[in-house]
Amino acid sequence: MASTVDSAAEQLSKLGIDGAFADSAPNLKKNLHLLSSEQVELAKMLMEMGQSHLFEKWAAPGVDDNEKRAFFDQVAKLNSSYPGGLKSYIKTARELLADSKAGKNPFDGFTPSVPTGEVLKFGDDTFINYEQAGVKEAKNAAFVLVAGGLGERLGYNGIKVALPAETTTGTCFLQNYIECILALQESSCRLAEGKCQEIPFAIMTSDDTHSRTQELLESNSYFGMKPTQVKLLKQEKVACLDDNDARLAMDPKNKYRIQTKPHGHGDVHALLYSSGLLKEWHDAGLKWVLFFQDTNGLLFKAIPASLGVSATKQYHVNSLAVPRKAKEAIGGITRLTHADGRSMVINVEYNQLDPLLRATGFPDGDVNCETGYSPFPGNINQLILELGPYMEELKKTGGAIKEFVNPKYKDASKTSFKSSTRLECMMQDYPKTLPPSAKVGFTVMDTWLAYAPVKNNPEDAAKVPKGNPYHSATSGEMAIYCANSLILRKAGAQVDEPVQEVFNGQEVEVWPRLTWKPKWGLTFSEIKNKVSGSCSVSQKSTMVIEGHNVILEDLSLNGALIIDSVDDAEVRVGGKVQNKGWTLEPVDHKDTSVPEEIRIRGFKINKLEQLEKSYSEPGKFSLKP
Repeated sequence: MASTVDSAAEQLSKLGIDGAFADSAPNLKKNLHLLSSEQVELAKMLMEMGQSHLFEKWAAPGVDDNEKRAFFDQVAKLNSSYPGGLKSYIKTARELLADSKAGKNPFDGFTPSVPTGEVLKFGDDTFINYEQAGVKEAKNAAFVLVAGGLGERLGYNGIKVALPAETTTGTCFLQNYIECILALQESSCRLAEGKCQEIPFAIMTSDDTHSRTQELLESNSYFGMKPTQVKLLKQEKVACLDDNDARLAMDPKNKYRIQTKPHGHGDVHALLYSSGLLKEWHDAGLKWVLFFQDTNGLLFKAIPASLGVSATKQYHVNSLAVPRKAKEAIGGITRLTHADGRSMVINVEYNQLDPLLRATGFPDGDVNCETGYSPFPGNINQLILELGPYMEELKKTGGAIKEFVNPKYKDASKTSFKSSTRLECMMQDYPKTLPPSAKVGFTVMDTWLAYAPVKNNPEDAAKVPKGNPYHSATSGEMAIYCANSLILRKAGAQVDEPVQEVFNGQEVEVWPRLTWKPKWGLTFSEIKNKVSGSCSVSQKSTMVIEGHNVILEDLSLNGALIIDSVDDAEVRVGGKVQNKGWTLEPVDHKDTSVPEEIRIRGFKINKLEQLEKSYSEPGKFSLKP
């Protein structure tokens, strides 16, 4: 026993920890001899940062020794995965918690104004030119998907990217994203006359989604992408905080673990930097990094033109946005200018924008302007960053993003929390640290073209006030059919008006169920070139185009049509196609006999009759029933 005490005293002496300091954690002192020198250093740091409570319930040496070592393995991981380590995390937490308790306004001294950006109208010459510029630039881009979430909030137990974006073809979000990137890659190569490279694709995962994302990719041969193109980066969690002194919270189920929670999607910047991927992309001559989130089935319809805006305007940061109604529950992209001359263009959350405007000389607050929309565009959390300036900025910050804390206080005294909290960060807050010289802009697209996230379960969606977006699996699928119908209409086809139907308590517009592979048409110009003559589509119709070179020529569709063809087959489809088609049949979201991914939509597809043709050989073909 003496040797244990001696070795503890020796350790304390080596570390410069005096007896009184160590006595504040007697259980740790007794167990110091179990720890490696690195672990003892971590213990010293925790003690210096006021975390002695972590050791209060530790058992005597010889009991739970492996658990004690595992505790320090966890501490080491939390320390290494946070820029600046746990010491920096605790210090920042104390500052932010003090500001929160004092009710400090993060926007004090700032005056809001409308920033500079581009507002695009789908299908006009400006839009087409930007799309062309974006396709040309795509060979110099890398894509980053933030996919750390499960679908539990949607009423779906899988990972969100495995959820079908629409059920006509059953294509999941991840497959759709990959096929869009591959279509961009191919189009960009054609414009570059063969001088091109594969477009890299990084996916930020979490403990919850990492292995399932890997499995989804591997079991589907990466949906046609080369495995070497795809990199998975796993986000770690951060320590929870118990009080205003930033005492780390213990796991309620294990006295040898710190409770942890997700840090937010802002971690993507630090992961890209620390993994070396940004340097790798920069060395390969890439110029752009595009960030997007996990369940927006429309996004890639807006990507080419937005990238064209970034390249033409030379924006360091380009936020994709949609028109925003005043007080709508979506953040507004805002220029903030401080009394001391500092300025930045960032997302201001909708519940902060109205009081900020009222406090800075705009007595009506967040109101619509003459366009019928707020002058502050609606942020949809899709960013395009120029790689060079992005890397330079991250060299200064290590990828750390300005954090916030949102404790739920027990009462107005703000002295204790209802439950533990943690620091959080958001991907779109990256511009907060940029110098005034940074070129930060936005690109506004029509909502029907660019934004239909799937994030609410049927019960929550049904409670949404009439006229507000449901953001459910039901509305997300219908938005894809709406966008495709409007695009085809703009390309010259006659497409019937939708009918109103109610699924899972949500009233939605049901357009013809039109879908196509991204390789058929990712840009408006491509689609316009594949629609000729007098084409018409009835509301009850379904059309699935799986081939690359399928041309619609004087087609009258009143039913279901499915065309599949190899890339070297040119198929001209025309004449009158009429059959019973595919119908939508309501299902109850509580009916557990129906698969989750179907019942969260409130309908299933009944395939009554269709014309289905497949062309597996190269050549020129005509389909005119």
